[in-house]
Amino acid sequence: MQSMDEVYRQYAQTVYKYLISLTGSDELAEELTQETFYQAIRSCDSYNESCALSTWLCAIAKNVLRTYRRKHPPSDNIEDQNLRTDSAEEKVISSENRVEIFKKLHELNEPYREVIYLRVFGGLSFREIGEVHGKTENWARVTYYRGKNNMSELD
Repeated sequence: MQSMDEVYRQYAQTVYKYLISLTGSDELAEELTQETFYQAIRSCDSYNESCALSTWLCAIAKNVLRTYRRKHPPSDNIEDQNLRTDSAEEKVISSENRVEIFKKLHELNEPYREVIYLRVFGGLSFREIGEVHGKTENWARVTYYRGKNNMSELD
């Protein structure tokens, strides 16, 4: 296995983008990314290379987020959440439609909802989304477009 410094340099951005897609907060995603790598160091001997290293790290990140949310339940007020507007797809969403779009997105089943979050708010490529889920880039692309179609049918 690579040194943890190399692993951090190579995968920190992927883990950060994954967490920001789930939290919507730059600060929280950064904090949880650090905790993810701390937990990875503590359990590096349990990594058996049966999955991609990025998948293993994102699984740790998801568990770190679950632990955080148990201790700090998310606010129900959408205005309190620090939502990203960096991606081209997110810029299309006007502020008056944002709540309606989030309501539709919330109604989607997994994995559509998470794939759309990763793409729109996390800025991950389809290849990166496929890695996170242990699937192919094509799977991520198809799932994303099916999810968007399902959202449009929720009218």
